[in-house]
Amino acid sequence: MSQRELVAELKAVTKVYYKPDGSIMVEALRGVDLGVQQGEFVALMGASGSGKSTLMNILGCLDQPTAGDFHLAGRPVGSMTDDELSRFRGRTVGFIFQAFNLISQLTIAENTEVPLFYQGVHAAERRERSMHALGLVGLADRATHRPRELSGGQQQRAAIARALVTEPVILMADEPTGNLDSKTGESILRLFERLHDDGLTILMVTHDDAISSRCERIVRLRDGLVESDEVLRRRNETTAGVSS
Repeated sequence: MSQRELVAELKAVTKVYYKPDGSIMVEALRGVDLGVQQGEFVALMGASGSGKSTLMNILGCLDQPTAGDFHLAGRPVGSMTDDELSRFRGRTVGFIFQAFNLISQLTIAENTEVPLFYQGVHAAERRERSMHALGLVGLADRATHRPRELSGGQQQRAAIARALVTEPVILMADEPTGNLDSKTGESILRLFERLHDDGLTILMVTHDDAISSRCERIVRLRDGLVESDEVLRRRNETTAGVSS
């Protein structure tokens, strides 16, 4: 392992869901140890019921572990109040979903600004940062369009811009090409690779081996535990090899 800074670190993390009577319904995570380094591109894989969605929710501060320690961007997440956690999540994590989750009544620029609105950012700065994020994904010329006026691939690019607008520490993507045809999905994967080459930390849930092979590292879960953790390559390794 290189000495890059740890963005996320889980130690002995468990997550138990209980029935109304207090008995255990399911042990979704059963003692997970995992570290994600700054700048890594990690695929999170596992069959249905393996715990990968639960792990993604904990890493994204959408849920809290039942036990264990979790640090994100150097902060102990478990000690935060709900309000502190909400603010921290908004500044630290960018989310991308399979279904895009754009607001149909808003323009693409307005959709991109939504996270900044909830952070209390002034309107002029919101628009400036929104346009910058849209430029990063090649959609600056579509800023005044509404989601229905864009293709599926363009809508996912808008969703990526919305995730980038807060300048997050880590980008989390849940099956981001699942609703796209293969050609459009390829363009989205190339965009992720470019963002990764620029140094962004990315964690992607996928069931597709062809997609996971594009990542640096593949973490597979099984029955609430890390079954395997395989490093495929390091960032810019190929580029460095060519230049030498």
